[in-house]
Amino acid sequence: MAQRRSWGNLVAEIEKKITEAFEVFDRESNKTVDVREIGCIIRSLGCFPNEAEVQELLGQIEVDELEGFVHLKNFLPVMTKVLLDKRFWPIPEDVILHAFEALDENKCGYITKEDLVKHLTENGEPFTEEEMEDMLAVALDPETNTLNYRDYRIKLVVDESKTFPFNI
Repeated sequence: MAQRRSWGNLVAEIEKKITEAFEVFDRESNKTVDVREIGCIIRSLGCFPNEAEVQELLGQIEVDELEGFVHLKNFLPVMTKVLLDKRFWPIPEDVILHAFEALDENKCGYITKEDLVKHLTENGEPFTEEEMEDMLAVALDPETNTLNYRDYRIKLVVDESKTFPFNI
């Protein structure tokens, strides 16, 4: 019986965290959020899906198509399952480093602004212009206009114990 209670407590704790994250984006305080905020809510909970995965999750959530809103009662069970299944965990530091090294054709420890923009707008899930501007403002060394990825990768690493404090 104690194990069942602890599982119930875990689920209640997860649902509380989801509700708190959801409420940050609930501007009308009516337990609904704009469908466009769902990706931000998911990421604020320590999950890092790409946009295609966010769209896949939205396919599992009842969305008010006419108004473009998601109700908490529809979001909560889907997101609880995502967290219990440990989906969309942060990318480990060594994988981030290897990804940057693959982009560094000259193996010099940095990537030029031009090469970075090219890779992030032409390959994979392309960055929008706004996302690119935001990243460049934070990532580039203003003196050299390059990205020293060995230093920058540390900023990208997420401490799972701080973003997802549940023992599952």
